[in-house]
Amino acid sequence: MFMLGITSVRAQKNYVQYVNPFIGTGGHGHTFPGAVAPFGMVQLSPDTRIDGSWDGCSGYHYSDSIIYGFSHTHLSGTGISDYGDIMLMPTIGKAKYKPADYGSKFSHAKEKAEAGSYTVELANKVKVGLTASTRVGMHYYIFPKTDSANLVMDLMHRDRCTEVLLVVQSNTRIVGYRKSTAWATDQYISFVMEFSQPFEEHSVMNGQGLLTTIRSIDDPGSKINFRFKSTGKPLMVKVALSSVGPDGAQKNLEAEIPHWDFKKVKTEAQEYWNKELSKIEVETDQANNFIKFYTALYHCMTHPSTASDVDGRYRGMDKRIYTAEGYTHYSVFSLWDTFRALHPLMTLIDRERTRSFIHSFLNMYQQGGRLPVWELASNETDCMIGYHSVSVITDAAVKGITDFDQKLALEAMLKSANWPHLGLPAYQKNGVITIDDEHESVSKTLEYAYDDWCIAQFAKLQGQDAVYKNFIQRSQYYKNTFDAETGLMRPKKNGGWLTPFEPKEVNNHFTEANAWQYSFFVPHDIAGHITLMGGAEAFEKQLDRLFTEDSKTTGRDQADITGLIGQYAHGNEPSHHMAYLYNYVGKPEKTQRYVRQILSTLYHNAPDGLSGNEDCGQMSAWFVLSSLGIYQVTPGTTDFILRSPLFKKSTLHFENGNVFTVESAANTVNSPYIQSAILNNQSFSKSYISYTDLVKGGALSLKMSSSPSATFGKGKSAMPTTRVEDTAWVGTPSIVAPSKSFKDKMEVSLKAAAD
Repeated sequence: MFMLGITSVRAQKNYVQYVNPFIGTGGHGHTFPGAVAPFGMVQLSPDTRIDGSWDGCSGYHYSDSIIYGFSHTHLSGTGISDYGDIMLMPTIGKAKYKPADYGSKFSHAKEKAEAGSYTVELANKVKVGLTASTRVGMHYYIFPKTDSANLVMDLMHRDRCTEVLLVVQSNTRIVGYRKSTAWATDQYISFVMEFSQPFEEHSVMNGQGLLTTIRSIDDPGSKINFRFKSTGKPLMVKVALSSVGPDGAQKNLEAEIPHWDFKKVKTEAQEYWNKELSKIEVETDQANNFIKFYTALYHCMTHPSTASDVDGRYRGMDKRIYTAEGYTHYSVFSLWDTFRALHPLMTLIDRERTRSFIHSFLNMYQQGGRLPVWELASNETDCMIGYHSVSVITDAAVKGITDFDQKLALEAMLKSANWPHLGLPAYQKNGVITIDDEHESVSKTLEYAYDDWCIAQFAKLQGQDAVYKNFIQRSQYYKNTFDAETGLMRPKKNGGWLTPFEPKEVNNHFTEANAWQYSFFVPHDIAGHITLMGGAEAFEKQLDRLFTEDSKTTGRDQADITGLIGQYAHGNEPSHHMAYLYNYVGKPEKTQRYVRQILSTLYHNAPDGLSGNEDCGQMSAWFVLSSLGIYQVTPGTTDFILRSPLFKKSTLHFENGNVFTVESAANTVNSPYIQSAILNNQSFSKSYISYTDLVKGGALSLKMSSSPSATFGKGKSAMPTTRVEDTAWVGTPSIVAPSKSFKDKMEVSLKAAAD
């Protein structure tokens, strides 16, 4: 476990020392511990898993004891395995070509990870160091003195290599490209590799097991061994990546690491991390909270990943080469996860990068025909549901980030919302997706409805009234899944409700969840949802049931459903906003209590310190925002919901030079409740704050207490709300029949969902 040997911590300039990259590498966190620059193209990290197992999605798991190599691309916290490109592994003695032979045991006692740096001493006595710039990885290897110090390169490492061309240009330089298929079915990556000293010889074991010394290798199954003479001095390697070609990799190498000073690269990487992490300063007397916060912020800045070269070129969705003009092109967009908290966080601390994300989306639309759903290495994986890039675009636009082609953006939104797949035709025609139409029918109906509300808001900004009216009606289709009898969102089948119905059952009608874990996903019309429930008191009682129900689920085993408090599942994204919903019914003290419980019990300074997989920053973004005392339940509005912060003082530094501070007097474990608030020297009783008030700078002072306040967040004007004002919509009735068959006649009734 990574620990600070201190009892009191104050914010300092060297934030890197408080980052523990091992958090999330155990349990089901799926993070990697290796070297990466903020939002870097290169993620240079050890691989302990080569079988594509679920807990090995990042290539590394803390429970393992063998390292099979150090590769240059990794995914942080995903639920599907990919990457692990351009692998090197040091060996001693006779050349080894099989993972079982060239893999080496290691001990965590001889392993160290920092932001921008990773070191380990392998059981074969080779000392390994890794660091990285944005587009270039740098290694050093210290071998025992030997004539047979080897580096093996396995072209079939982790994912399946489908095409390769590797050219040994000299005894210090290799160039090439690799195509592979895994989650990203058509990935292309090129590289330039240089050694600090010449190798004595190289040998190639091809896919048929034949040994050669060819210098131009095009067999995807090949393993290449480079033999060096070791004198005990470090052997260093530089590997530059590019999605364009070796010429792009060469430009990246020359621009970012034209020298052999490993210490300089590491120092620059850590200076870059300190610059990014310093955007938020926190003060606390609890060392673990400090470490958890800056590690979470670090994980928020691992993805999305830079995809364009130093000259702006990148490989598009159609595999053609384009140039990013006036922005940086990015890849790895886990949007079903990250629209919820990561992207709202970025609108606060990185508006410029948010603008580049949107430019990336729009160029992906022009090259691939629709906005990204889950884009990876210029491939659309179509993983997860919804079209949540519209949420990111709308949320940015309402916050004044509008430096992009808005007409093109609306065109792209409409294309995604009307694409004839994944239940959308039934959704458009009938106002609901049923079991008969599509799997995960309830979740898709709910998430399409939210995305359609986002489109309506964006259309309204553009003055497109007809589009607004169409999509604001579509945004109310969530009502057609609401069952008034149970107060839950319920699957429909053959015109009626699915019977029998078990809310705790994990089945094919919900996305990685059950009815409890999706029934509160109406972020755009919480007022309408409260009305359907029968009012604020009924809504509150149903929320209480969510958090106090037995945590056992039925149905299929779903590894993503973890971090349970009742039926609330913090280990997966659909639950992430739910604790904040108490603010909408005037009970902010319950939000404050449950969020504090989640922060304290479901995040730890340990390898298994995440209650679910990281999902490219979403799990950590929830922690960052919540520990600051703010969270955006509804991206696409400007409201951030307030709760008690984890820290005594937090300071946000914005790009416009403004500063916003949050101070909470008497903020202790036993005082989790906001008693009163003062915003910029004025009494403040609202349980929400606007984005505008945050970024214009100022100070929020909170008085904490061991008991709930009788005034803070109480009363209609003090509570947040979202409401669809235009209530014109087409309801889909439910057929109520006593049986499925009859002989002569049977009485059938029709009941509207909103009745």
